[in-house]
Amino acid sequence: MKIICIGRNYTEHIKELANERPTEPVVFLKPDSAILLKKQPFYIPDFSNDVHHEVEILVRISKVGKYIDKKFAHKYYDKIGLGIDFTARDLQQKLKEKGLPWEKAKAFDGAAVVGEWLPKSDFESVDAINFGLERNGVLVQQGNTSHMLWKIDELIEYVSKYFTLKIGDIIFTGTPSGVAKVEANDELRGLIENNEMFKLTIK
Repeated sequence: MKIICIGRNYTEHIKELANERPTEPVVFLKPDSAILLKKQPFYIPDFSNDVHHEVEILVRISKVGKYIDKKFAHKYYDKIGLGIDFTARDLQQKLKEKGLPWEKAKAFDGAAVVGEWLPKSDFESVDAINFGLERNGVLVQQGNTSHMLWKIDELIEYVSKYFTLKIGDIIFTGTPSGVAKVEANDELRGLIENNEMFKLTIK
C-alpha cells in the first residue's frame, strides 16, 4: 500500500504559503509507516519546532489501474475519507531552499492521519464535498472539493501515468487554507459534512 499526496491543489493555500501556482499537480509520497495508528496521539517530533496540520479529503483505490482515462477514473475508487498531512514546515522550508526532496518534512512516522471512510455512493458528487478541521473546538480549516485545481478524477488520471494504482492505495488530495502550527495538548477533529471522521490529541 502506498500513500500518494497532492500539494498546492487549493488556490487560497498556495497564496497563504506564497508558493507559485503549479501548471500540473505536485506529487509526493509517504510510506505506510507514516500512518498514525488508530486512537493514538500525534507526538511532535524532536526535529521540528513548527509542525503544521493540513486537513485533506482522501480517496481509497479499489481496483488496479495504470494510464486511467479521466472518464473511467470513477470506477477505481470506492471510499472517501479525511486525513491530515502533518508537515514539519521549518524542515520543509530548509529543504526547499536547497532544492532537496520534502520527504523528511512530510513522510516521517505519524505524519499521515487516516480517518474513517464513507462509501463514495453517499455523495451526490465527489466534486462538491464540504470538509473541515476543528482545533480545540474552533473551525480552523474549511474546504470544498469544488475548489480543487485538479478534481479527484483528474488526479487519478494524472497519477496513474506515473504509478500503477493498487487496491488499498490512498490519495491525499490537497489542503485548503488555514494550515497552522500544532501545540501540545491540542485536540483536532476532522469533519466531512456533519460526520466526524477522526479525533486526536497532540502530545
